[in-house]
Amino acid sequence: MVSKIELTEIIKKLPLPATEKWPKGVWDITALKHGSMSLILFTPKGHDYQTPHLQDEIYIVYRGSGQLVTQGVTYSFVEGDALFVEAGNEHRFENFSDDLILWAIFWGPKGGEP
Repeated sequence: MVSKIELTEIIKKLPLPATEKWPKGVWDITALKHGSMSLILFTPKGHDYQTPHLQDEIYIVYRGSGQLVTQGVTYSFVEGDALFVEAGNEHRFENFSDDLILWAIFWGPKGGEP
């Protein structure tokens, strides 16, 4: 299987309708899914309402900058950086630029890799 995901096309689908958890609209969308792997486009606006995920996750910063706070540690990031968050870890983005665009890749078993 070969797939191509065009950022310009998928970003047009955002935001998804607001929810109780995401009152300003949902700013992430699944771009590709295969087996245990999911590729998500995430473009938070204003506030990041994330909760811990069941799988390990890598964020790739396409555009923008900010800080990732996880397990009480703050990591500054810029375009081109990659950020890893283990399954189950509390995390959120703070002080991020208005143009932030992230690719998030989830994979593996629930609870993360051993």
